Amino acid sequence: MSASSEESSLQVLRLLEKNPQLTQRELAVELGVSLGKANYCVQALLAKGFIKLQNFRGSNNKLAYSYLLTPAGIAAKSSLAVSYLQIKMAEYERLRAEIEQLQREAVAETMQGVAVNQMDVT
Repeated sequence: MSASSEESSLQVLRLLEKNPQLTQRELAVELGVSLGKANYCVQALLAKGFIKLQNFRGSNNKLAYSYLLTPAGIAAKSSLAVSYLQIKMAEYERLRAEIEQLQREAVAETMQGVAVNQMDVT
């Protein structure tokens, strides 16, 4: 599974865990993706057995259904969350190091500019 696929799966699992009755259209809006991509993600999670579809037979709305996380889905969500956290922590560390380097360069250039200005004054 690619990193973006894992991220999408984690987002879908988190959203469906919070609100199992989300429609695919609502899911697409929440994720900021097309309806087709939302459908693809849901179908992939259904195929892996991470979620299951439950119909409400007694509902007046015959299209009413919900997505329930299976035990495998709950385990996958936990595993994906740990993996995602590790990726984000590594990104954070790279950004922190880059920011520190840029700050050092900015200070050095400022000091260099002050030295040049002082030479121009004398």
